Amino acid sequence: MRSSLTLLFILILCTCGRAQKELLRSGPMLGYCEQREVLIWAQTTEPAEVSVRYTDPAGIAHTTAPVRTEKASAYTAKMIADEVNPGVHYTYELLINGRRVPLAYPTEFTAQPVWRWRGDPPPFTVALGSCNYINEPAFDRPGTGYGSEYEIFTAIDRHRPDLMIHLGDNTYLREPDFYTRTGFQHRYTHTRSLPEMQPLLARTHHYATWDDHDYGPNDSDRTWVHRDLAKATFDAFWGNLTSGLAVNTAAHGFPGITSTFRYNDTDFFLLDNRSFRTPNNQRETADKTLLGKAQLEWLVESLIFSDSPWKMVCIGGQVLNSSASGETYTNLAPAERDYLLRRVTEENISGVVFLTGDRHHTELSERRLTNGKRVYDVTISSLTAGTGSSRSEVNKYRVDGTLTIQHNFGVLRFSGPLKQRKLELAVFDKDGKALWSRVLR
Repeated sequence: MRSSLTLLFILILCTCGRAQKELLRSGPMLGYCEQREVLIWAQTTEPAEVSVRYTDPAGIAHTTAPVRTEKASAYTAKMIADEVNPGVHYTYELLINGRRVPLAYPTEFTAQPVWRWRGDPPPFTVALGSCNYINEPAFDRPGTGYGSEYEIFTAIDRHRPDLMIHLGDNTYLREPDFYTRTGFQHRYTHTRSLPEMQPLLARTHHYATWDDHDYGPNDSDRTWVHRDLAKATFDAFWGNLTSGLAVNTAAHGFPGITSTFRYNDTDFFLLDNRSFRTPNNQRETADKTLLGKAQLEWLVESLIFSDSPWKMVCIGGQVLNSSASGETYTNLAPAERDYLLRRVTEENISGVVFLTGDRHHTELSERRLTNGKRVYDVTISSLTAGTGSSRSEVNKYRVDGTLTIQHNFGVLRFSGPLKQRKLELAVFDKDGKALWSRVLR
């Protein structure tokens, strides 16, 4: 009799576990990570109450305030773990309707540590990628799918990065998606639900900016009628610390998605290259802009204020590439690009690295400014979208041996004493095989 009851109890537990798992569409995903707060994101298949229980090494557990998922926001939820302590490692469980969701991969995070005035900043790693196309044959162009080699996300996860920055075209809106909330939410949901992506989402903190394909149609700019819808969907699916600038709202009546965060000793700036951009591909007159004056001046002043040894400027398109082709800054708004570099020079700002995507090839560009300081452009593309054919493109700032035309991802490693902070860049293929590496100075 006792064995029968035990078997029945196990059966009930297994049934409940399957039921909870079926309510989970995608996630959990780690969003921003601070010393006293961590954001955890998830998406359900229907209205549900979602929370997270997180436990420290001593076995002390805390549970986030529950969040009710609703259809209007694509059943997404953002839970805030607001009882974490700096530098402490936590394991966590996702709860849907009060029951634990069984997952086959680790779910864990470590709050940022307190290090200033106590020692040197700890080493950390950042994964980079852009251009993520997940096939959906019913809505793709006829023929061979544009997306492939999704195992790249497994390779990234094996590197155990502390955080990952998605550099735009993080999903590809198709024609049926452009003009409705239903379309936007369908595309973001379809991409985020990729099985190969789930383990990486669960134990790496994710930050993002966008480019044209997750904002609107190809080469979209500030004339896009649904930029409000684009922002609302982006904000629902990503867990950046903030989204948008008051200066942009004052200047353009729209905040955009610009954001910034600090990880250990390093400042990251997530720029919006779509919401304030003029229609540069067709416009014949002057005053072409990618960032808009308000965002551009905010960036310059933020770089001046930053005491970070490395200042990482994340933007969807290439900044330093000298080729006037595609959506490079040189091709679209060269006067604005020159102004930005001139201000960096005049203010004697050091350690500026642009992190970019879009081009469907990877390369490292290095430019020496007139004051002798270097600036870099680390372009990482693409993750899964079709690879480009830019072998003949002339970029006079390209570092020899770095042009890569295959699916790939990048890893930045920050290490060393505060006053001698070292930055190493390595690029890997879809299987995690090292392709090339460089040390930035």
